[in-house]
Amino acid sequence: MFLAAAGLGLAACATPGPRSQAPGAPGAAVQPTAPGSSPGAAAPGSAEQPPPAPSHNPRLDAVTAALVKEAHGQATSGAYGAAGATLERALRIEPDDPLLWVELGRVRLADGNPDQAEGFGRKALTLAGSNPSVQSEAWRLIADSFKVRGRNVEAVDAERHALGLSPH
Repeated sequence: MFLAAAGLGLAACATPGPRSQAPGAPGAAVQPTAPGSSPGAAAPGSAEQPPPAPSHNPRLDAVTAALVKEAHGQATSGAYGAAGATLERALRIEPDDPLLWVELGRVRLADGNPDQAEGFGRKALTLAGSNPSVQSEAWRLIADSFKVRGRNVEAVDAERHALGLSPH
């Protein structure tokens, strides 16, 4: 249920969605795993307020969009490894799409690998160019990876970066 309907915010990759969504709504963001808890368990206090869903990229080609949709279904059913592999296939098609890197990072975070999630967030930052919305999504992923590892000061700093880039 951890990703039930959350599915990485990928289901509607061809149409922009709202920045904040109700828990369990299609497209809601993946919840990070709390330190010491099992993957699939929500972080303490996060069940009511998930992080905002990543922005959707309407420029994905049809094959990549289909892979993203497939990854959404896999993640929804808790098959994080399969979802990650599917997103890696999408990245072989569009390796310079920063939102795909954020999505893969969200899957890795949900699967209990916050170090890799942070790395994918940083990769997304390098590809985001001057797009503040994409940069904000990457910083949110990085912040969530810090939170899961108990690195709260760094998490707050990363959240400040994300909020400073978000449209008001």
